[in-house]
Amino acid sequence: MAPRTSLTLRKQGFLCETFVLLLKSRSLADRRYFGGWLRSLFAYDIKKDARKDAHSSLLAKKATSGLYEIQFHNVKPECLEAYNNLSDEVHRELHSNADYPCEVVGSWNTWYGEQDQAVHLWRYYGGYPVLTECLNKLRLSKAYLEFHRERSKMLISQRNQLLLEFSFWNQPVPRTGPNIYELRTYRLKPGSMIEWGNHWARAIKYRQNNNEAVGGFFTQIGELYVVHHLWAYTDLQSREETRNSAWLKEGWDASVHYTGETNISMRFSQTLVAIYTFNPEYGVQDFGSHKDFSSAMTEETVV
Repeated sequence: MAPRTSLTLRKQGFLCETFVLLLKSRSLADRRYFGGWLRSLFAYDIKKDARKDAHSSLLAKKATSGLYEIQFHNVKPECLEAYNNLSDEVHRELHSNADYPCEVVGSWNTWYGEQDQAVHLWRYYGGYPVLTECLNKLRLSKAYLEFHRERSKMLISQRNQLLLEFSFWNQPVPRTGPNIYELRTYRLKPGSMIEWGNHWARAIKYRQNNNEAVGGFFTQIGELYVVHHLWAYTDLQSREETRNSAWLKEGWDASVHYTGETNISMRFSQTLVAIYTFNPEYGVQDFGSHKDFSSAMTEETVV
């Protein structure tokens, strides 16, 4: 066994010397190629370059231009109307008060999905410093603390997330109605957010014909690697027709395939009826009465 082992080592040494001579006689490109081939031949462990950029810097608009908070409140069924009335009053006041640097993009109740749930989307222009300023002021507001206590009596549970918006989506703005909204939420594999963003940067162009794309966000604080897509449709039939038309466009099927490989599971899809959204230029836009969901799709008005 010893002579055979010695012979094997001499062969390997000769092979290495031969490759060294070849590399010296070739161009830089050839040397890189053969060097890589030689390393793989002897099973060298080559570490991949680690990514040195955060997802937020690569995928999002500047945090100062679009930091969002999404709130999910599960309300006691018998308290939903009182909850909506109370939140409506306080949200309007906060939105119109210049001392509080925040705005309510929209408030919704779930129509299909998790029942008796309210969803609120807030925006903080100026990023984390503005968020901190707003929270500090709210902690000193007796009126808000009283609202918080009363609201907590109506809730079963609540959760929130801080979000950034994808750079390739437009900012969410109020729109004329009637509309229903769909919130589609995805949980991604850790480390796949960049891939998701690259595919959707191309895919979003297939979903713009009917102005259905409202906003696209990903979590920064809260449950991580979560993506929210918010869509608007005139009604459920319009939703079906709009989604079907996307499949007629060359490239949409590939986008769905690639993003399907990226995400672990689509957590849920919710159809939302908007109670109201806010427009800095035109004031409050009401999207139907939360007192009667059956007529909410036909009552949407602009104030």
